[in-house]
Parts: sequence; structure tokens; C-alpha cells
Amino acid sequence: MPVVSAPYDFNQGDLFVDLESVCGYPLYLKCEAFNFAGSIKLKAAREMVESAERDGVLAPDSVLVESSSGNLGVALGMIAASKGYRFLCVTDSRCNLSTRLLIEALGNEVHIVADQDSNGGFLGARIEYVRALCASDDRYVWLSQYTNEGNWRAHYRTTGPEIARQFPELDVLFVGAGTTGTLMGCARYFRQWHRPVRIVAVDSAGSVAFGGEPGRRMIPGLGMSMRPPLLDESFVDEVIRVEETDTIRMCHRLARRGYLFGGSTGTVVSAATGWLARHEGRAVTAVAIAPDLGERYLDTVYQTNWLQDLYGDQTLDSLEAGR
Repeated sequence: MPVVSAPYDFNQGDLFVDLESVCGYPLYLKCEAFNFAGSIKLKAAREMVESAERDGVLAPDSVLVESSSGNLGVALGMIAASKGYRFLCVTDSRCNLSTRLLIEALGNEVHIVADQDSNGGFLGARIEYVRALCASDDRYVWLSQYTNEGNWRAHYRTTGPEIARQFPELDVLFVGAGTTGTLMGCARYFRQWHRPVRIVAVDSAGSVAFGGEPGRRMIPGLGMSMRPPLLDESFVDEVIRVEETDTIRMCHRLARRGYLFGGSTGTVVSAATGWLARHEGRAVTAVAIAPDLGERYLDTVYQTNWLQDLYGDQTLDSLEAGR
């Protein structure tokens, strides 16, 4: 049994779920939520904070500030609380209520941006608020998950090797794309692996991360309203975009088998299942990454009124039909 003296020292990295009985195709899901921050973002948060400490960027009176749709905010808030820093999370109305309350429960502040940017998202407005804040007071330190190479280095050092140890014959890896830190870290790691691994990036429909027209996105986690600065498409073999209604259906499908996962996981598993269906007959070892669990989505993805207001009766009817 591990004994830790800091909350960020514990992170279960070798738990995988065999989803073949749920999805009908051989697919292993890497579960990244079993740590005190509750998501994969703990890895990037720790790498970025400790790099800033080594570089002398952080001082005892520093105030960490970051733009986040939720999970990175929780991870940074937990680390800040443990290390004695103040932390301000800049988010928007799509951030789940439970996530905002969790960040505040850790002793941190949350600022909600209401204005959308030119692509119909909130990211641009969030970043402008952070920049203005940093310009007003040099105690504010912005780690910038969107440009910080520690974001992808964390997964190059941890997530990629964790998958490789369990699945040395890996053929295809499905990774959700937000900041693309997880995607780029894993893709760079497997580019050097002993066998070719197909890297499939999974994006939300309406995201412009890989180009295309912007559209409405209501489920936080994946997708961007700008091109991610960390993204290098030469490491990506294929991109799959998933509609939010398909995300919701997959989340509920998993929940009915006892697996309560978050929206990002529903998106990635939906994409992986579709890919495996199109390549049926090929014997492949396939892994997908689940960034978090579903408790923080109980008032959104799993809440009937929220679903009905945003997606209409047809989505609800399809969920009922799938029971």
C-alpha cells in the first residue's frame, strides 16, 4: 500500500478496462482518474508547476493563474493548496458546477468569463483576461497549458510508457484532443517505439483544432476554438470528429454497464468504437485514454433537463431506446 506525504504523489497509472463486452469490439480503456485531482490533468499540472519552480519562475508570494475548462483547474488548485500558493482559475459557463465548487473547496478562486470569442468559443476571452491580469500585477504567474512544453512532456514521460508496458504489441491509440498535450506526448513517445503505432486524434465536432468551421460545443474537455500551439500534425495519423449527441449516447451506454465516465471519455470511446467497426476483421490491439470519471458531469451529461434543453427530445428518446 502506498504512503504519500503530498496529494500529487499518488497517481494510479496501470488500470485498464476491457470494453469488448460493452462496445462489441476489442478495446482497452486506460483510466486516468484515480488520483486526488480526479483526472489525467494532474500529470501536466505537476510537470508545469515543478518546471516553473526549478526555473525560478515561482516565488512564495506568486499567484498561479490558468485558463481551464475544469480538470486542469482542479489539478493546479490541489497542487497549489499543497505547496502553499494561491491559485485563480479562469473558466467559462460550460465548466461543470461541481468542478467549480471543487476548485473553491481547495481554497482557490474561480473567475467565469461570459463573453465568447470570434469562433463562438470562450477560449480567446479567457486568455485575454489572464493576460490582462498578469500585466496588472507581476505576482501572477501564468503557466499557459496551451504553449507550455511541460504539458506534452508529462505524457511522454508517463502516459506513453505506461501504455507500452501493458501493451507492447499496441497497434492503434485513440487520444482526445484539447490542448493536445496528452496527444503530442504519447505520439512522440510511440514514434520511437519498436513497432508502428497508429495515432488517432479524437476531436469534438465544432472544434477548430484541426481546421474546419467552428460550431457550438457544450461539453467541456475536448476541442478548441483555436489551433492548439502544441499541435504537430506530423505525429497524427488520423483525426476523428465526434458529435456531442454521440458523446452523450456513449456516456450513457457505458454508465448502464456500471462505468460512469466523463464527456471526454464518451467522445473517445465513441470514436474508437466507430473506427473498430470500420476495420472489423483486422486483429488489432487498440487502446483509448479516459481522462476522468463522470461524477463531475452529473448536472450536465447525465442530467435529463440539461440534455433536453440543449439537444431536444430526440436525444432523450434515443437514450431511452438504448436501455
